[in-house]
Amino acid sequence: MLEHFFSVPLDPGRKLQQQIQERIIEAILAGTLPSHEPLPATRILARDLGVARNTISLVYERLAEDGYLKPVKRRGYFIDERYVREQLNLKPETGGAALFPLTGRPIDYGARITMSYKAQRMMVKPTDWRLYAYPFIYGQLIPDRTSVSRWRDCIRQAGTAEHVGNWAADLIDADDPMLIDQIIRRILPKRGFRADPSEVLITVGAQHALFLAATLLCREGTRVGIEEPGYPDSRNIFLSRGARLKPQAVDGNGMRVTEDLAGCELVCVTPGHQSPTNVTMTLERRLQLLAAAEEHDFLIVEDDYESELNFVGKQRPALKSLDVSGRVLHVGSLSKPLFPGLRLGFIVAPRPLMEELRVLRRLMCRHPSALDQRAMAIFFADGHFDTHIRRQRSDLAQRWKTILQEMAKRLPDCDVTMTTGGSGLWVTLPKGMDARRLSAIAAKKGVLVEPGDVCYLRDNPPLNRIRMGFAAIARERIGSGIALLAEAVEEARA
Repeated sequence: MLEHFFSVPLDPGRKLQQQIQERIIEAILAGTLPSHEPLPATRILARDLGVARNTISLVYERLAEDGYLKPVKRRGYFIDERYVREQLNLKPETGGAALFPLTGRPIDYGARITMSYKAQRMMVKPTDWRLYAYPFIYGQLIPDRTSVSRWRDCIRQAGTAEHVGNWAADLIDADDPMLIDQIIRRILPKRGFRADPSEVLITVGAQHALFLAATLLCREGTRVGIEEPGYPDSRNIFLSRGARLKPQAVDGNGMRVTEDLAGCELVCVTPGHQSPTNVTMTLERRLQLLAAAEEHDFLIVEDDYESELNFVGKQRPALKSLDVSGRVLHVGSLSKPLFPGLRLGFIVAPRPLMEELRVLRRLMCRHPSALDQRAMAIFFADGHFDTHIRRQRSDLAQRWKTILQEMAKRLPDCDVTMTTGGSGLWVTLPKGMDARRLSAIAAKKGVLVEPGDVCYLRDNPPLNRIRMGFAAIARERIGSGIALLAEAVEEARA
């Protein structure tokens, strides 16, 4: 019976001991192994699996330590029935069912839901995007092998006796002081400003920071200025708080600053690289926005998205660096340029707001993983983050040049919004073309692009916009991918 669970060959890329242990546990919990018979002798199972006998001995010993097996002298290892019953006893006995009969009446969950979040319009990426030959999708990247290796070292170092005391305990509402110090000394000065440790809060990614800010500062009817087009999740976060949104047009210089901002209590902006167009807000616009904030008395949430990825000219300082009155809440990501799935970000805010944000985060999730915080702090302290950004900036700059050249050569009637960096392009297709139809045609050719209509708040958005990322595709594949996209465009004209 145990043979069934080893019908699939073991993965040579993983530790054999761990794989064998997992499969034996699976067999035990499936209830297919007789508890009155011993498991195969170590010599026999080792022979059948083609592994060392010592490997099987270690597996059995570990399973006995974990409670799944019990050793019986001169007979071998048997399943510990009592322990396994405890593991499988997920449904309590219902001896009192006759006294308290249950009808199983259907529940109307919809009537209890206060708001349908799934009804919101948002970007949807296929879960199997890695299987596509040409994934021009935004927000994903090809992991840097050097950084993966160094991150592994930092995780290992964080697990040593020197550091374990800093993350093993519940931090309650605090953060890793080492990571806060690294942010204050290494990140914020590059963005043109400094902060006190009490003004910095670690979050589960930048989006968590946006959610915290919206939860604290928005109530039903709060007027919030947002970019149009803009980041769909940011828009949906504010809508979920009951905010009344005032879309502000975006041009080549960033979000326009007009009298439409009058009456706003909050404005959310991405000045570093606007999402989704990737344009950078000019210094003049930034100063205009800050002046408008003082004139109309609103606060600003600055999402400093991809600010480190400038390929042309110098990196512009953050909007926060120009703020003299404490109106800007600065949001940054630690994981997006490194490993997006790591989900670490931060928010810098004036102390009166930070005191509330810290308690709000405590109620929501207490704090992000303290182990990840310490590993990230070590990653920064050892200089790995800075060298990673330099490599990434150089690599993406080459892909950026390549994709712009290929777009100009193969899709001359498509208008690409010019930028100074970032990891994506905002493309206007020929007039009358439906981006959703194009994306469906392109997907059949192995090319993934994202329709851009979801980035607009208005009910009748332009349908001929697409967003294209180039961080998840190798440079040498860009040309052939754009060639196939050009074929899809021709088919979509029909």
